[in-house]
Order: sequence, then C-alpha cells, then structure tokens
Amino acid sequence: MLLVMTLLTGCGDEADIVTFKTSYGDIVAILYDETPKHKENFLKLTKEKFYDSTLFHRIMQGFMIQGGDPDSKNAQPGQPLGRGGPGYTVPAEFVPQYFHERGALSAARLGDNMNPQKESSGSQFYIVQGRVISEIEYTLDARKMSAGLQQMTKDDRYKPMMKELDSIYRTGDFNAYQAKIISLIPKVEEVTGSPVRRDVRPERIKAYTTVGGAPNLDDQYTTFGKVLKGMDVVDKIAASQVGPDPNGEMSLPLEQIRITVTAKKMSKKQIEKEFGYKFTAEK
Repeated sequence: MLLVMTLLTGCGDEADIVTFKTSYGDIVAILYDETPKHKENFLKLTKEKFYDSTLFHRIMQGFMIQGGDPDSKNAQPGQPLGRGGPGYTVPAEFVPQYFHERGALSAARLGDNMNPQKESSGSQFYIVQGRVISEIEYTLDARKMSAGLQQMTKDDRYKPMMKELDSIYRTGDFNAYQAKIISLIPKVEEVTGSPVRRDVRPERIKAYTTVGGAPNLDDQYTTFGKVLKGMDVVDKIAASQVGPDPNGEMSLPLEQIRITVTAKKMSKKQIEKEFGYKFTAEK
C-alpha cells in the first residue's frame, strides 16, 4: 500500500521535455499536461522517430518556424511542403493560460473553411518567434479587422490600398505587414461604423508588450508546450534565407534545416531549477 501511494503521489512531480536537435543547436521545450491529446500524440510520434530527418519547411522571421511534415524527409530543394501528416487530426485543446507568447509550441492546422472545428494537424507544429507589440496593436480584434478589410476589398475605392497590403504580405516582412494593418484601423472603423478593439486578459497584455509573440493566433491554434531553452536557436533559424513558396509567400527556406526530436521526463523541481520555469495553475 505504501508503494502504491508513493507511485500515485509521485506521478504529478514530473513533466515531459522534448529536445529538437538541429544544425543550429538544440531547442528544449516542455509539453503541457493540460493539453493531453496533443502531448501524448507528440510523444508517440517522437518515440516512433516520426520527426527524425524532417525539415523546418516554413519560416517567417518575426513570426514563427514550422516543421513536422513527413514529406520533407526526402524533399528536393524548393519542393512544395506543408500538406503531409500521419493521416489523422487531433481535436483542439484551447487552454486560457497558454497562448502564443514568444517560445510557444503550437499545432498547425488547415484553415477554418476546411476545418471549422479547428482540429490540429496530426504532426505539423510551429514555434513562435514573434515580436514585442504595443498594447493598442494587441487589443485589435483580428476577426473584426479581417471582416472590415474583406468589406473594403469589395469596394473599388480601396483596391489600391488592399493591393499594397497584399504586396507587403508577400514580401514575408511580417513587421511591415503588421504596421500596415495598424495604420488601417481608423479607416476600417470608419467603413464598418464599429470599433475593432477588444478586452483581453491582463497577463497576455504583459507578455505581448514585454516578451512578444503572435497574438493573432490565440484561441485559433492549440498551444501545447513552450520553449525552455534555445530561443537563440529559433532566432537563428528564423533569420535564415527564404524564397517564394508555390503561392508566392516568402517563407520557403533555401537551406534544408533538419530536425531530430527526443523526449524524456524530468522532475518539476529540476525543471524549475535548470530553466527557471514556474509551474502554476494560472499564468
């Protein structure tokens, strides 16, 4: 009975850690217990060596680096990627205290038109590099803004403005694109006749205005982990040269950056001591 009690009380004292080994260095991340479906799926694929020799196939500096496509293992330079997977999806697991701050490990997915339930890709993931943003920029309601921009695209008076916005997006300069979006807020509010800002959780405001991230992805894509060590590696990968993908987006890496993923359990005390990570019910 004593042994059983020890095992039961001890099972919550450990957490799952994964390491992405790349030619640029190692990226170490924790997987969240609060997103069990994503955690167990990622560990399963890691154990099967599913990710070994895959590439970071999509890179957008100031935004994120994406990998996990099995089709990338034997890909030729310049080959279109991003559609591969294990043949299944994972149900969305949105947890309020986990969001797209810098270092977030999240699941890629198909768009809402093909995937209204926002189910995650069975294998593809991304790590948020992000950037620090202003409070005004963060409180922007992306859905209202998007709807307003869509309304403007149907009006001939705004076609030059929309064409300029699209051209900036295609350059892959995410910072310039976001700056242009912010500059259009007054015009969108004028056209729609309603505000496009929203109320947000204070801890998210603090994170995005100090550490940075990609808040436009919040509550749309599942965040299931966070980088504990190696954000300098993420920055180096994000800064690597890219070219246009088949859709014209400047996000296709010119260098093949391969990944090997390993997993292990660590005690929470050791994680806190080694990485400075704090285990709390709310963040």
